[in-house]
Amino acid sequence: MLSRLSISNYALISSLDITFPDGLIIITGETGAGKSILLGALSLLLGKKSDPSVFHNKEKNCVVEGEFADGTILRRVITPAGRSRSFLNDEPINLSDLLALSGKIIDIHQQHQHLLLGSPDYRLEVIDHFADNGALLSDYTILYNEYLSVAKEIKNLQEALSKAQSEAEYNQFRYSRLQDAALVDGELEELESEHKLLSSAEKILSDLYTVKNIFSGEQQQLSSMIKEASSLLSRCSGALPGADELSSRLDSCRIELDDIEAEVENYSRQVRISPERLEQVEERMSFLYELLRKYNCTTVSELIEQRDALAESVSSEEQLQQQLESLLRKQRNIYSKLTQLADNLTQKRENAAKDFAEKLQSQVRSLEMPRAEIRVNVNKTDHLTPSGQDQVDFLFGANGSASIADISKVASGGELSRVMLSLKSIVAKYTSLPTMIFDEIDTGVSGKIADKMGDLIGEMGKNMQIFAITHLPQIASKPGAHFLVYKEYDEKDSARTYIRQLSENERVEEVARMLSGSQLTDSAIQNARELINRSK
Repeated sequence: MLSRLSISNYALISSLDITFPDGLIIITGETGAGKSILLGALSLLLGKKSDPSVFHNKEKNCVVEGEFADGTILRRVITPAGRSRSFLNDEPINLSDLLALSGKIIDIHQQHQHLLLGSPDYRLEVIDHFADNGALLSDYTILYNEYLSVAKEIKNLQEALSKAQSEAEYNQFRYSRLQDAALVDGELEELESEHKLLSSAEKILSDLYTVKNIFSGEQQQLSSMIKEASSLLSRCSGALPGADELSSRLDSCRIELDDIEAEVENYSRQVRISPERLEQVEERMSFLYELLRKYNCTTVSELIEQRDALAESVSSEEQLQQQLESLLRKQRNIYSKLTQLADNLTQKRENAAKDFAEKLQSQVRSLEMPRAEIRVNVNKTDHLTPSGQDQVDFLFGANGSASIADISKVASGGELSRVMLSLKSIVAKYTSLPTMIFDEIDTGVSGKIADKMGDLIGEMGKNMQIFAITHLPQIASKPGAHFLVYKEYDEKDSARTYIRQLSENERVEEVARMLSGSQLTDSAIQNARELINRSK
């Protein structure tokens, strides 16, 4: 339960710190006093979206803190810039976790929330609460999210496969051409070198022949002449210093010339004139140049890379098909389990719906609608949803089954208020919520009906903490702690909202005001006292 609430710098509230008891808590106040402001601050604490426009002082933080009976302390801080920070027992907590936590400790019924009776999601949520479907619904949700994830994978894979299939024929053609080309890295450079040799073969052979003649000509036998010169210098070495070195140098030259002559002879044998080979080389080069142009490459190495990439592309279609078939099998398996869980949910909902409708009808009839008829139908849909495969309909007839129809279409505002209060009283028994807040759930009712609704709210207050924000004296007079929200003006004529618990005498006066207006009469005081005493 909420034991303490502290608010600073929120709307008309400059600073407020108040404690609350257990049981029924009545909150009243004149129109405009700030009851909605108090509820707004509490909603902010429980995770509602922040709005800096409601700051009392635009230069200070807005802080709302709530302390609960189990020792839990929640705090929400909003900066003037609109940044929000949330804390659980002084430890930071993100907003989604705050919302999840607050949903387990307080239920706020705000004005016009009875319109939720027309919401398919809310109807389903109510029946699931009553049927205690939390664990089963959690299992279903986990599997449903997995189903959606697999479905998304399948969609992406189908798109990839479709693209691969549309490009398959073209890619196969390009791959086959490169594969048939028998590409070898560095081949083009070798061909260009060979082409240069073949195209100049006649001129090269002629030059080599001339060089050979120089070496082997009768008039210019270089090797013999150098050998003879070396021998002559060697004979002079005894008398001429340095002649022996010159002889050795000539021997080296002769040996080098002999090697050169041998290599020239070797080149002469290697170089051949072959128009046929030249034609083959030119054709191969032309073919490779054409491939480079068509595939937008600069080297044969790049062509080989494209060939290998195309090979992967061609084979990937088969791999994609295998992956798709595997995912489809997985999807069918998940769907089978999912439909089984959905069937289990349907069964539990159908079992709970009749019992819930009977309890709700009985409770509603006690609120001055003795002929009210209520039915809860669970209808199977043709598709899976995040909550199963069911649609829940609430049917209502104020005067029996003859006029029964969807509750959102036939019930008046006052009837909807009574149905919603009855529903909340039943659901509260099947949840562990320690606190429930009713913000003018008595809209559209008065007199005896309001008195009966007050009795029901009071009964709920015996088992949990109930806040009842009301404008009706019949409800305000019920046994419980009575708090007054009021507005005062400071010396600058600025309004401030405050809240305080009323004494017994102050409570009588407040109920009298609700009965007769601002002019308190003795009869109004007496009526208020009797109303309060009668409710004890």
